[in-house]
Amino acid sequence: MNEKRGADMTTARKDAETPVDAGPPVTESPSSTAAEAAEPSEKAARRRPTGRLEAMALPLTWLAVIVVFSILETDTFFTSANAASILASQAVLVVVTLGLIVPLIAGDFDLSIGSVVGMSALVIAILNVQHGWNIWAAVVVALLAGIVVGLINGMLTVLLGIDSLIVTLGMSTLLAGVALWISGANTITGVDQTLVDVVISYRLFGIPMEFYYAIIFALVLWYVFAFTPLGQRLLVVGRNREVARLSGMRVSTLRIGALVTSAFVAALGGVLIAGTSGSAGPTTGLDLLLPAFAAAFLGSTTIKPGRFNPWGTVIAVYFLVTGITGLQLLGLQSFVQNIFYGGALILAVSFSQIIRRRRMKQGF
Repeated sequence: MNEKRGADMTTARKDAETPVDAGPPVTESPSSTAAEAAEPSEKAARRRPTGRLEAMALPLTWLAVIVVFSILETDTFFTSANAASILASQAVLVVVTLGLIVPLIAGDFDLSIGSVVGMSALVIAILNVQHGWNIWAAVVVALLAGIVVGLINGMLTVLLGIDSLIVTLGMSTLLAGVALWISGANTITGVDQTLVDVVISYRLFGIPMEFYYAIIFALVLWYVFAFTPLGQRLLVVGRNREVARLSGMRVSTLRIGALVTSAFVAALGGVLIAGTSGSAGPTTGLDLLLPAFAAAFLGSTTIKPGRFNPWGTVIAVYFLVTGITGLQLLGLQSFVQNIFYGGALILAVSFSQIIRRRRMKQGF
């Protein structure tokens, strides 16, 4: 009796565990299981060629532009003198744009970089030429002034919660006014030849040293973002500040540090300008703002699409100047520069947004 009752209870328990409409058990074939397991890898494989094409699109376009202008203007464009001129003349823009991408990576904007460049060059010229300071002492003061500007930008943005666009735009206008005031609206010439020698007179393979300074700085910045915890933290802060904060990162410190770095590097660009021209004026550096943003956003569409990165920035700067130089050699007027930079900025921002949205849909 007890055995029968136990058997009935076991049967009822099995019936309860089995769905009423469940059919016979379905056995998955090895081929279907393998197909499901391979599906993510196949999708990744299909995405890989597209990703490589995106990453190499700008360098290949740059190469094509060089080839086209070399054919059209063989005597003027395709010369070692023109190549050296292009590489050296844009070294300041490369340095300034590399500094700009640091706060951009952290999710902030710095519109004061052009004015900081001019302020730095002007401080060097005034102290060295008008007050007789040693050139290197003047350079140190100029760099310290850049750090102070960056600290003010950072504290107003982070501690008071003011949008970085507003803060840095106001700072840019303020510094432009100060430059007019302290220079008397005059260009100051006669910067110590020592600085000029270090920046442009000394050459390697026929190219002024300022180009190599820019490449070394790009290498350092690449190493920081690729291999150091600081670089990785900045990337996380730029993607999601709340996640970074919950992960224990000092988000405020990192953002302030990024804006200080941007201003310091802009001041370093001012040193290079003072050494390149041997002079500084109230409008020095102001024309770098648009090209820097154009190159930064265009650079985010190559090498590592969807992310501001040093080597993409370098390629973007030289792609833009190559196109402008070639068009001017063909006889177009100087207005082509503004058209080229403005158009490049609009297209680069559009492309970067498209890439970012597509990657978000793909789960990147």
